[in-house]
Amino acid sequence: MKVLERISSIAGNTFAAWVILFAVVSFLFPGGFTWIAPHVSILLGIIMFGMGLTLTPKDFKEVLKAPKSVFITVLAQYIIMPLLAYGLSIAFQLPPEVAVGVILVGCAPGGTASNVITYLAKGNTALSVSATTVSTLLAPVLTPALTLLLANQWMPVSFKEMFIQILQVVLLPIILGFVIRLLFSKQVEKSISVLPLVSVIGIVAVAAAVVSVNKGAVATSGLLIFGVVVLHNILGLLLGFVTARLFKLNFSDQKAVSIEVGMQNSGLASTLALTFFSATPIAAVPSVIFSIWHNISGPILATYWSKYDEKKNNT
Repeated sequence: MKVLERISSIAGNTFAAWVILFAVVSFLFPGGFTWIAPHVSILLGIIMFGMGLTLTPKDFKEVLKAPKSVFITVLAQYIIMPLLAYGLSIAFQLPPEVAVGVILVGCAPGGTASNVITYLAKGNTALSVSATTVSTLLAPVLTPALTLLLANQWMPVSFKEMFIQILQVVLLPIILGFVIRLLFSKQVEKSISVLPLVSVIGIVAVAAAVVSVNKGAVATSGLLIFGVVVLHNILGLLLGFVTARLFKLNFSDQKAVSIEVGMQNSGLASTLALTFFSATPIAAVPSVIFSIWHNISGPILATYWSKYDEKKNNT
């Protein structure tokens, strides 16, 4: 078990490198990874089940302790990122299938990686965990509703089908994981440190699948999509921070809000893109590039803020 824990820790710390490595390998040898594409919903369900296993009643009590901060964070999450996605799609005149992919990323809830990055940045980790939990629980309604509102001008979007899909691959696995943790807390506690390895394998597999079925599209449009994704993430981090300052939250909360807003559940966006826009699988590419990029920008920002705090405490 200790060996698995060490492997899990290493995998979690080198997550971005693994995503990049397998994205490159799947681009060069797509035939070895295309078989994964039909199974991305199952992979996401496993990742969300793992998230459910990490939740405790204490996490929900944290929401009640600081409802204002959690409300501001979730509201910023579901306003800033979707509107940025829409604005960038218009500004760069993105092809319909790419625009839908960017908007799907923007309308996704916060990603669980944001909790780790907030911790490394010495931000309010409890706020980050609470906001991720709340935004994820709201995702079955808000993600399809916002996608329908913003992306319908490019491609038809079914609220009902997307709602059911998110219930199946996000909400139900989380609830199941949470219940199992309540019933078998001692057993789950022993294996909780292995969960990052499961998440890394799942997200890396999704990324490899998306790249493998989009080799041609990545080769021709990859640079444009990369530029839009980088802007989306950086502006999200910046506007999240500014929003928290405007509401006069403390610096620790400001860092948490910034990271929570800027980092998305790109695995969910990939799954939705492959499920509902399978005729144009390039719609899943923005989420894969986002997955790679925000796991680079997040640690960079966390390192800066951590050192900033150290310097401030030493003066």
